[in-house]
Amino acid sequence: MIAIWFAALGLLQCPPAVSRPQNSLPSPLSSPHEERGGFVGDLACRPCHQDKTGSYFATAHHRTSRLPDVSSIAGSFTKGRDVMTTLNPELTFRMEARDGHFYQTAVRQKRGRISERTEQFDVIIGSATKGQTYLYWKQNALFELPVSYWTELNRWVNSPGYVDGSADFDRPVPPRCVECHATYFQPISSSPSENHYNKDNIVLGISCERCHGPGMEHVQNHSAKSTDSTGKKPMPPIRLSRDRQIDVCAQCHGGAGKPIAPAFSFRPAEALSEYVKLQEPNATDRLDVHGNQVTLLERSRCFQSSPGMSCSTCHDVHAPERAAADYSTRCIECHRVDQCGMVRKLGTQIASNCIDCHMPVQPSNLLVLDADDTRLTAKVRNHWIRVYQKTSHP
Repeated sequence: MIAIWFAALGLLQCPPAVSRPQNSLPSPLSSPHEERGGFVGDLACRPCHQDKTGSYFATAHHRTSRLPDVSSIAGSFTKGRDVMTTLNPELTFRMEARDGHFYQTAVRQKRGRISERTEQFDVIIGSATKGQTYLYWKQNALFELPVSYWTELNRWVNSPGYVDGSADFDRPVPPRCVECHATYFQPISSSPSENHYNKDNIVLGISCERCHGPGMEHVQNHSAKSTDSTGKKPMPPIRLSRDRQIDVCAQCHGGAGKPIAPAFSFRPAEALSEYVKLQEPNATDRLDVHGNQVTLLERSRCFQSSPGMSCSTCHDVHAPERAAADYSTRCIECHRVDQCGMVRKLGTQIASNCIDCHMPVQPSNLLVLDADDTRLTAKVRNHWIRVYQKTSHP
């Protein structure tokens, strides 16, 4: 599976097609939304939910895919920082910005002859918390560009999984990758593995409706024209069972899985298993810290002992992520500080940071890239809550 992974692990924006500015939407009740299965767009949510939407638009989820512009592309196009060299002395990559568009060019120099291939940045994947990777359209299919951006190094690098010194522009993007980084791409085919889309009917970023479901009926019921807006059922995932609540998060945080239905078919409140076959590991299987957060959480004694515990017990998806140590306040609601094995050595101040000991940041074996003959791995917080023997204590 192609390694499109820079989304800060944390979702985006709703139904303007890419031909419109991202904050420009047609009337919430117009026919294009009916064609999208009742999706109305984030701006239709704003009048009643300003307390949520204002902060949500600043989250990594919401910014995990965007159209390219000078503010959304993290990498630099200034002279001296617009080139990526490779281990192959005959190959370099050049980044260019011209006429409001952005391009990657592979430049080969061999025996005095120069050949180039240029493709345009069409879609940005990733909020740049860890980095970004970039896609381009070829006809109606999406392909990954060979150069990405790595935040830690603040420069252009080989895209994950690409061999340093090669120029591969022909890696198609599987539907599950797009599905985890956008709200909607209209598939042209009904095949779960087909990556051809109507590129005039896409919704970038993770929108309100990606987690709450299509909002047309909800907007109609609560609009000024509605005679009775009381007693209406709430939008998912409110009042769903724990399994169905977690399915909403597991769309992207349960691993790549195998699609068994066309991309973007799943709706909150339905069973995810009818749309994606996620990995069902044995108890002894080693799970990677990237993509398997749900399964790792479910292995935790905290989760198994707390029937009401879900992802939202700690995470407020409507607001930017807090510092990890802040989540320790949730731990202290159930656990006594004086029962921690490290309290004698470190004192009661350990209560301010349970997380780094019991949910350490660890390198992923899946998110790997090459840069300057160095193998780089993304580090992700492990969601298996337990006692780890080798951690750096806060």
